[in-house]
Amino acid sequence: MIEAVVFDLDGVLIDSEPVWERVRRALVAERDGQWAPDAQRKLMGMSTPEWARYLSEDLGVGLPPDEVAAQVIDRMAASYREHLPLLPGAVEAVHRLAARWPLGLASSAPAVLIDTVLAAAALRSYFAVTMSTEQVPHGKPAPDIYLAVAAKLGHAPADCAAVEDSSNGLRSAAAAGLHVIAIPHPKYPPDPDALAAASLVLSHLADLTRDAVAALT
Repeated sequence: MIEAVVFDLDGVLIDSEPVWERVRRALVAERDGQWAPDAQRKLMGMSTPEWARYLSEDLGVGLPPDEVAAQVIDRMAASYREHLPLLPGAVEAVHRLAARWPLGLASSAPAVLIDTVLAAAALRSYFAVTMSTEQVPHGKPAPDIYLAVAAKLGHAPADCAAVEDSSNGLRSAAAAGLHVIAIPHPKYPPDPDALAAASLVLSHLADLTRDAVAALT
């Protein structure tokens, strides 16, 4: 039986990928760097140290990675304070599933942004565990974050379901051994091989019902 459900944040509960892309593109442009055609796909799922280093070294920002991270995170927080881009049905989906299972959050976002989003959406109390890939050795697609969240929830990965959208996120949850539910973002569709790892593919958060999750067993 499913004993716990673990949500991703970016692209699952908030429509943040366009915001991340806009903020990072702007910094690269300001520093006379070069945005690569596949940059956004590569960045989705990277931990903060990983994407900061990628912007600094590979995309030509040239600032030290910790300064890159600080600037991007500050701009992201400012954007969220101005407008929180919750996806339709996000709050309802969390409420619905939290009524039956303990919830975890396994996000590539830095902890400060996780806290900003959950506080603004009044969702913090619904999650028993929240973790950022900053807190584990390797970001997605490595399984580290899902293994850590499942352990903190006190359940084996095989008894947990993960709700993901991106290629790296789907691969991470699958590698950790969770039942994977994919809700792909239409603008950033996952790679076919990553999507193939999902036990259930949904079009909208409204379809993420308790019966749908329970049926994964």
